[in-house]
Amino acid sequence: MSLRGGDPAEIGGYPLEARLGSGGMGTVFLARMTSGRPVAIKLIHQQFAEDDEFRIRFRQEVAAARRVSGAFTAAVVDAAPEAEQPWMATTYIEGDTLAQRITAQGPLDGEELRRLAIGLAEALRDIHRVGVVHRDLKPSNVVLSPEGPRVIDFGISRAADQQTLTMTGRVIGTPPFMSPEQLQAPRGVGPGSDVFSLGTLLVYSSTGRGPFDADSPYMTAYQVVHEEPSLGSVPAALRSVVEACLDKEPGRRPSADELLVLLRDLPADLGAGGTDGAGANGPGAGRTRDMVTQHHVAMPDTAAAGPPAGTDTASGRAPGGRLRRRWRPALAVAVAVAAIGGGVAALRTGGFDGHGDGGKGSGVAAPSAALPAGFAPWQETVKGGRPDIPDELRCVARLDALFCGGGSVVATRISARDGSRAWTVKSPGVPVEGMHMVGATGDTVLGYRFAAEHAPQGPPREVVALDARTGRQLWSVPFGNQSQAVTGRSEDAVVAGSDVVTVDASNSRLEDRHAHSGAVVWTTPFPAGEQCAPVVAGARLLAMCATSQEVDSVDVRHATIRTVDRASGKLGRPIAVDGSLVPMGVAGGRLVLLREHYEGTALTGYDGVVRVDPASRKVTYSRLARTYAGTPGMANGTVYVSGHAGLITAFDPATGREKWSRQTGVEGASGPTAGAGALYFSSATGRVVALSPRTGKQLWTTIPKADGPTGEQGAGPRVTVAGRAVVVAAADNTLFAFDTQKPPKVG
Repeated sequence: MSLRGGDPAEIGGYPLEARLGSGGMGTVFLARMTSGRPVAIKLIHQQFAEDDEFRIRFRQEVAAARRVSGAFTAAVVDAAPEAEQPWMATTYIEGDTLAQRITAQGPLDGEELRRLAIGLAEALRDIHRVGVVHRDLKPSNVVLSPEGPRVIDFGISRAADQQTLTMTGRVIGTPPFMSPEQLQAPRGVGPGSDVFSLGTLLVYSSTGRGPFDADSPYMTAYQVVHEEPSLGSVPAALRSVVEACLDKEPGRRPSADELLVLLRDLPADLGAGGTDGAGANGPGAGRTRDMVTQHHVAMPDTAAAGPPAGTDTASGRAPGGRLRRRWRPALAVAVAVAAIGGGVAALRTGGFDGHGDGGKGSGVAAPSAALPAGFAPWQETVKGGRPDIPDELRCVARLDALFCGGGSVVATRISARDGSRAWTVKSPGVPVEGMHMVGATGDTVLGYRFAAEHAPQGPPREVVALDARTGRQLWSVPFGNQSQAVTGRSEDAVVAGSDVVTVDASNSRLEDRHAHSGAVVWTTPFPAGEQCAPVVAGARLLAMCATSQEVDSVDVRHATIRTVDRASGKLGRPIAVDGSLVPMGVAGGRLVLLREHYEGTALTGYDGVVRVDPASRKVTYSRLARTYAGTPGMANGTVYVSGHAGLITAFDPATGREKWSRQTGVEGASGPTAGAGALYFSSATGRVVALSPRTGKQLWTTIPKADGPTGEQGAGPRVTVAGRAVVVAAADNTLFAFDTQKPPKVG
C-alpha cells in the first residue's frame, strides 16, 4: 500500500517506498538500500519509544535478531535502538505468507507439505539453539520464499507481556496458534511453546483449519488450554508428529532437533487425511485467520529469551566481511554459518582437478564403472578425539581405499569394499569448522591436527603427513589460519602433485614440501603488506592475496591472483579482481570465482561470476540474474548453487546464465560430485539426490541416514565416487556406501 499522510519520507537514510503493514509494536515500510536492494523497516510506535524498559528490550531484540538471521529467517541489515523512534531494518523476503497461500489456494499436501514442515522445524532448531523463543509463530509470520519457508517477526516484546490478553486493542499472541502455557503464564514460556505453535501450523497447513478453532478467540483460547485438538483431516503419516507437538505438557513435547528426526522419516507424499470430521474444504475450512495485521516482511518484535549466559555474541566479522569459523561446543556449534568452507573436497570435485565430463546417460553409473571387488552396501561411524564435536568427514578415493578426515579426526583409512578401518589418527583439540582434510598422494595422507586446549607446548595447529599404508606419522608442520579470510575457504594447505603447499605459522610465506618426506622444496615470502592463500587450479598453482589490512578486518574486497612457479615458488605479476570472491574451480582453462553478496554484515548469497585467465591475465565479470542463496559448488565446468530448501540451480560460468533449476527433497545439500552420467548432492542427514548434468532431471533420491543440521550453508561436497559405488559422509562422522545402480529406496 502507498505511504500515508504523516508517514516519514525516510528512516535512517533509507528512502521509503510503501507502507507494508502496521501491528501492535510498530509500522513496517518498504525501503531501498543504495544498491537498490529492498529492505523492510519497522518503526516502533511512539508510545513504546518513550518507555525506558521497552528500549532496553528492543536493544536485546536487535542483538538476538542478529544471532538468528540466517538460512531460515531474514538478516538484520541495520538498526537504531537509540533513535528518538527506534527502528530496525531487515532484508525484504519475497513471497506470500502461509496465510495468504492457504487462503488463495487451499491446504498443502505431499512433498510441499513435507518441505514446509521440515523447513519450519529447522528454523526453530536454529532459533532455539541461540537462546531465542519466537512466541508468535503463526501463518502470517511464515513467508514462502523461493528458497523455502522463512520465519519472521521474532516474538512479542517483554514490555507487551505486561499487558493482558483482553486489553483493548492489544492481542498478545494469536490464540489459535498459542500454547496453553502462553495463555496461562506468558512470561515463563520456553522453546516448547514454539513447538506447540508449530503443531498448530502443520494442522492449519494440511487442512486449512486450526486444531482448536472456535467461534471466538476466547473459546479458542479455552480449547487450547483444556480440550483435545481436532486432527481428523490431518494426513495419517503426519498426525502422530502433530499429536506429540500438541501435548498440553511442554516437557512431553519433542525438541526441535527431535522433531526434525521425526519429520525426515515421513514419506515424500504424505497422502490424504482422515475422515473423522470436516474435510479441508468442508464447513469451517479456511476460517482460521490471524487476529493482527498480516504482512510478509521480516521484522522481529523482540526475543523472548536472550542469549544463554556465557554465549559469545560477537559476529567475528567486520561489516561486509567474512566470518572466521571455528567449532564451538554446546549450543553455538549448531548455528548455521554463512561463510564458505570448502575443504579439499571442494577443490577436488569442484573442477580444480581438471577432470573432463563425467559422461552422459541415465544417471546410473556406466557399465564400465566397476564396483570395488567384493563390494556390499555398508555404514560406519568413525569416532574422533573430541566426542563433544559433531564432526563431518570428507573423503578421497584411491583404488580400493578411502582416506577420510575432518573435525577431530586427522585421517582414517577405510576399505571402500566393506567399510572396515585399517587405522585412524585422532586430533585432541577444537577444530576449525569446514576444515576437513588436505588430501592424499599415492603413498601419503595429509590432514589437520589441532592441539588440546591448555596444551603445555607445541603448535596450536599442524598439517600432519601420514603413511597411507600404516597411518604412521611421517612429519608435521605448523600452519597459519588466514586463508578463510582471503578465499572464503577454511583451507590453509593444498596438495599439488606429489607436494603439499602450506601457509607458514606466522602467515608470512608459502611453503612447498614433498608430501612423503617432508623435505622443503621452496619457500616464497608474501608480497609486502599482503597475505596469501594457495589455490590449485587444474595443473596450475595460484596464490590468492589481499592486503593485510583487509585480511585483518576480515573484509577482503580487492584481491589479487598470482601464478606460482611450481619449481621455484616464484610469484607472477598480480591480477586484480574486485569483490568478495570465492574460488570455485576451472572452466576452459580459466579460474572461476563466485562473488558474494552482503547486506550489511549478512551474506545473502551470490550475484556474479568472475573468470581469470592466468595466461592472458584477462578478467571477465558476469552478473547473475539475481542473488542466489545457498551452498555453491562446481563440477565439469558448470557452477551450482544449492538452496537450503532443496532448490539446485546450474549456471554457465562464461555468461552467468542459468542452465536449469531443479527443486529436490534434499534440504541443505552440498555438492556437486560428478559421477558417470550423474551429479550427486547430499545433506548432513545423508539424504542423496542424483541429477542429470544436462537437464537437472532427478534420477533418484535416497532416505536420510543420520540426524544432522540440514540447513548449513557453505559445506563442501559430501559424496565421494569409488567406481560404481558412492560413499557419503553425514553428521556425527557417519559414512555409508551403496551401488549407484541400486540406490536405497525412499519410503
